[in-house]
Amino acid sequence: MKKIAVINGPNLDRLGRREPEVYGTATLADLEAMLRETVANKEVELDFFQSNHEGAIIDRIASYVDRGFDGIILNAAGLTHTSVALRDAIQGSEIPTIEVHISNIHQREEFRHRSMTAPACVGMIAGLGFHGYQCALDYFLRED
Repeated sequence: MKKIAVINGPNLDRLGRREPEVYGTATLADLEAMLRETVANKEVELDFFQSNHEGAIIDRIASYVDRGFDGIILNAAGLTHTSVALRDAIQGSEIPTIEVHISNIHQREEFRHRSMTAPACVGMIAGLGFHGYQCALDYFLRED
């Protein structure tokens, strides 16, 4: 059974209410339901985690290492652009991680154009809304 984690960082618990012109009106619960539906008839364990606290996310990544997870889909939100500690946690975990952003970070403020975490990831998807998470999940579900 594949084990895939979906981690959402600061303020993503406010999806559907916060800046709907940027992030849309769907909620985090809607995202989780969409991804659960994708794996409904597959042998896949999905674990969802959201925190507004950097340390909690880093601790959760370490727990995924200990629990033998196969992949992480990560939207680190604002931490993407600032957190060396999160980058180190991703790099040190050796769990393949895909960075996802709902909006296209390259169309936004200049400070959002640089990702501290992307170099530690196998890939990055930005600007596709919730479909970006679906693309990341499809990557981890593929049969090699």
